[in-house]
Amino acid sequence: MEVIYGLLPGMLLLGIIGVAVFFWAVRNGQYDDMDGAANRVLMDDDDDPTHAKTKQSETAADNEDTSQ
Repeated sequence: MEVIYGLLPGMLLLGIIGVAVFFWAVRNGQYDDMDGAANRVLMDDDDDPTHAKTKQSETAADNEDTSQ
């Protein structure tokens, strides 16, 4: 029974700290874009024409080096 007198304030303190950290994270925008990173993984970079040109020129330069 005496253990409860020590655990109860500890649990309340940890709960208050957890709620404070949660509100701090919400206020600083941690939960603003929940789907952005998940969708970014699925996006294909080959649709970018500037990226495709650089990739083709790098491949052409590599092929010239190996043919010599």
